[in-house]
Amino acid sequence: MSKSLLAPHVKACSIGLISMAGALAAGCAAQVRVAGPPPVYVAPPAVEVAPPPAVAAQIYEAPPPLPVYEQPPCPVSGYLWTPGYWAYAPSGYYWVPGTWVEPPRVGVLWTPGYWGFVGGVYGWHAGYWGPHIGFYGGVNYGYGYVGTGYAGGRWVGNSFAYNQNVTNVNVTVVHNTYNETVVNNVSVTHVSYNGGAGVVATPTAQEKMAAQEPHLAPTPLQQQHVQEAAKNPALFAKANGGHPAIAATTHPATFTGPGVVGAKVAAHPQQGGAKPPVTNASAPKPPVANASAAKPPVAANTAQPKTPKQQQPKKPPHETKPEGEKT
Repeated sequence: MSKSLLAPHVKACSIGLISMAGALAAGCAAQVRVAGPPPVYVAPPAVEVAPPPAVAAQIYEAPPPLPVYEQPPCPVSGYLWTPGYWAYAPSGYYWVPGTWVEPPRVGVLWTPGYWGFVGGVYGWHAGYWGPHIGFYGGVNYGYGYVGTGYAGGRWVGNSFAYNQNVTNVNVTVVHNTYNETVVNNVSVTHVSYNGGAGVVATPTAQEKMAAQEPHLAPTPLQQQHVQEAAKNPALFAKANGGHPAIAATTHPATFTGPGVVGAKVAAHPQQGGAKPPVTNASAPKPPVANASAAKPPVAANTAQPKTPKQQQPKKPPHETKPEGEKT
């Protein structure tokens, strides 16, 4: 009796346990099927970030004025002009010649570095490549870099066009050119730094925007160019007096050959003032010969006054005083 009465409960419990186990098993199986393979991490694309304006050097001595020199012709179509500047080493300021450089990529422009006077020291702000020209202290480096922006050329698609009015290009080598008048509103004083007694200029709204854009560092050839300049004792200001014999080159880190241009020693050589003094120096020679020829007339003139002095004493015998006494 007892077995027959308990059997249904045991069967029910066993059936219930079996169904619960089946449900749990079914649930576990369902979870395994839904999980699938682990997710794969995909890194976000790299984004160039504009570096903060770093000051590479702080000096208590002002850099020398910018030397005046002729721009060598562009050697290869697509090269961009990078103006020369005064860099600093433990031995003092040395000149980094201006040169033509191949840009690191299509569409970028070179923003020159500049010295800025702030807080009693001169700090160097390094140049960089970017889609637009940034602030370079308002320093007039010439040849398109008139203190703000760049007027020496522009990108037209994947090619660079050169403005012949301010850039020295050989049309047999460079065919993509144009002519555009550049109005220079900055007085040319050859001052090489901003602030203090130097150039008074602040970044424009466009230059501030350009500072936030992605930048590229100088190319390896540009860096080699600076290193080679630092090794040349003749490029130091204390040796050349501010007039380096290697003021500009056609290729970076190439300081010998026909493409080397020296600085002009004349005070205002931009208007061709160096040659006229040479011709004028030879012109005074005829006056020197005339001066020697003019000596005899001087001697003759000195002899003539002596005779009048001797004739004047002869006049007293002819005076009328004695006649007045007789009357």
